[in-house]
Amino acid sequence: MEDHPPDYRPNFVHQAIILAGLLSRVPPLLISPALAGMGAIGAWPWGQPPLQVAAGALTLLTIVGDGVSLALLPRRGRSYGPITPPLVALAVVRAALTFTLGALWPLWSALGLAAVLQLAITAAHLYATWIEPFHLKVTRVELASSKLQSASPLRVLHVSDIHFEGWTPRDRRLLETARELAPDLILITGDYLSLSSVEDPVTHDGVRDLLASLAAVAPTYAITGSPPVDPPHVVPAIFTGLPITWLLDEMVDLRVKGHRLRLVGLRCARDRRRDGARLRRLLPEGAGELFTILLYHSPDLMPDAVEVGVDLYLAGHTHGGQICLPLFGALFTSSDFWKRYEAGLYREGPTTLYVSRGLGVEGLGAPRARFLAPPELVLVTLCPTVA
Repeated sequence: MEDHPPDYRPNFVHQAIILAGLLSRVPPLLISPALAGMGAIGAWPWGQPPLQVAAGALTLLTIVGDGVSLALLPRRGRSYGPITPPLVALAVVRAALTFTLGALWPLWSALGLAAVLQLAITAAHLYATWIEPFHLKVTRVELASSKLQSASPLRVLHVSDIHFEGWTPRDRRLLETARELAPDLILITGDYLSLSSVEDPVTHDGVRDLLASLAAVAPTYAITGSPPVDPPHVVPAIFTGLPITWLLDEMVDLRVKGHRLRLVGLRCARDRRRDGARLRRLLPEGAGELFTILLYHSPDLMPDAVEVGVDLYLAGHTHGGQICLPLFGALFTSSDFWKRYEAGLYREGPTTLYVSRGLGVEGLGAPRARFLAPPELVLVTLCPTVA
């Protein structure tokens, strides 16, 4: 079986992550001369020997601190990414910062500013790798519809982008929170593995155990995510025997707490034209009278969902940008619409879309970090419209 469906189109972000992954094969000690060179580059424009020595030492010490922090993450069971790619990226940023300040203002006062800025980078690095990826948030959304007739509210837990590489505090917190929320229904919108763990049988067993524990909380329905992350030769074996209904280009009608629902689960090939056509084939006459929930990994089918009258569309994929800037948000979303549906709640026509920031992080050479985009579970409460 092919790793990807024939209509799959890789995006820029995945291509960049794969390229960065090549660097992950290089041990950090092997690039230590290059890291020392970064310190020398940062020191070069400062002119006076005492300033040069201090600037070089500052740059090199902060780079070493980054390496120690990154090396401790897997040892402490926090995350399992390679050290070299993020270490090189941080080293380039640190050397460029020291070099620029030295070129513009080669004085001791400027070196003091460089020290403050380098410490700020250290603080951001520690927060993004040690704290925020494990600060799981629960977002609560209420949605009323005349298609929902039962007086009992229906609590739906939306889970997305687990990206399992090994047990972390985030994965354990996911299960604890799911039990505490006690949903009536759990809907999962793909990306169970990491690009680094796709072929790892130990990781397959781990995510299978996680999914089994999650499915014990409430009836669970799931779809696959991005083809490189959830390849068709791997995912079916993970789901085999689990009490989870896997929707692969199909729909199912169900009754939960007196509410009649229609779930539509669509495979994500990352081709809006072809994926949208498959959605219209599943709903040739539109959503109809049943409250219809679309599960599709990416938010990119929003125009198609509006066209066929989907009531609720649940997606992930963007990670909310994963690394965001203050006041701007996501730099990259892996969405054809870029920031239009980067994260959160959107309403267009009859359709409500929620794009989850998801739980995990990208694999291969990408940093196992989140900044201003904490992991998220979404609890959607559905209830009838009050007359």
